[in-house]
Amino acid sequence: MSIETDLKKDGIEVIEALDTLKINSMAKNLSQKICDTFPDYGFNQNELFIQLSRLNMYRAKMPEGMAEANYFYKNTSIYFNEHIANEDLEEFAIHECIHYLQEVKDKRNYLVRMGLCDYTEFKIYGLGLNEAAVQLISSKINGIPKEYVKYFGISFETTSPSYYPLECCLVNQLAYLTGEDILFESTLKSNDNFKNAFSSLTSPKVFMAIQNAIDDILEHEEEIIKINNKIAQIDDRNRKVDGMIEKIDELKHEITLTFMRTQNLIISSYFNTAFDAISDLEEIEEYRRKLYTFKDLIGYTEGYTFFNDYYVSKMEELEQKYNLIENGEYETSLKVITKKDNIFLHVIKTLKKIILGSTTEEEKTY
Repeated sequence: MSIETDLKKDGIEVIEALDTLKINSMAKNLSQKICDTFPDYGFNQNELFIQLSRLNMYRAKMPEGMAEANYFYKNTSIYFNEHIANEDLEEFAIHECIHYLQEVKDKRNYLVRMGLCDYTEFKIYGLGLNEAAVQLISSKINGIPKEYVKYFGISFETTSPSYYPLECCLVNQLAYLTGEDILFESTLKSNDNFKNAFSSLTSPKVFMAIQNAIDDILEHEEEIIKINNKIAQIDDRNRKVDGMIEKIDELKHEITLTFMRTQNLIISSYFNTAFDAISDLEEIEEYRRKLYTFKDLIGYTEGYTFFNDYYVSKMEELEQKYNLIENGEYETSLKVITKKDNIFLHVIKTLKKIILGSTTEEEKTY
């Protein structure tokens, strides 16, 4: 499939190429901003400038609802919406330039990885996760301040009010738990450090569930845009349009449910595991502070009580653990629990052997 066919498929119609002077000017400014924002990530400003200056850039007509700029790896080019003011091109270029820096290709020049996103033969994994992480990086480079927004009935604070806001909210929660640096380093360097870090704090299964959920949200949002564009081409309201509007409402509802379920999974999976690992009073205070601060990162819908209920429950458990540790009884209680668990496991093991008919009289003693 040719580049022209790919572009046409996405509704992109090239108008004109940006001149070399403009591209070099943006490459110079962006390479400096990236190095200033991430001084410890091993970037060399001169090398970065040379890389970015080699990009092809075009103005183009784009479908309504599509991102204002798009990077195409097949011809190493960025396409900007024709409506973007000349002085704003640089702001929109950052996200796409990061995609260019992320790409990992095989010997046949096929894309195999882009940041946190894996391109397998049959399916793409982590697209939503990667887009959100890149947008958080772009917002950081651009110095975008936080603001409160509301999407699909979900209210939250974000540095990305216009691009992938729901995905960014969830990924920002993950970054809070792992540390922002490891998320950004993995995103820019296309490695598994972030994935492994979060998996170690919860489990690989939880990470995959969150990653897939964010992909689902992105997919549903893109489907809504496509349907809206189809509706815009229909002159009069008819039964077909009513069905399309109903489909949009279903997608919006599913996005809201997926977001809230994923947020609750992030909260419970991390903080349950972290609670079990507490062994001293200092860790209790650190846990309490981290859970309390998490409230500022989440999205709220009308009637949402999960976080408050979870917080109250964990504070009660924390108080019990605090008293045990302060009175020097925690290690003793652990030994009692461990002993009971060992006895229980031994009983189960013995019962299995009895059922299988392979237990000796000596093995039945416990």
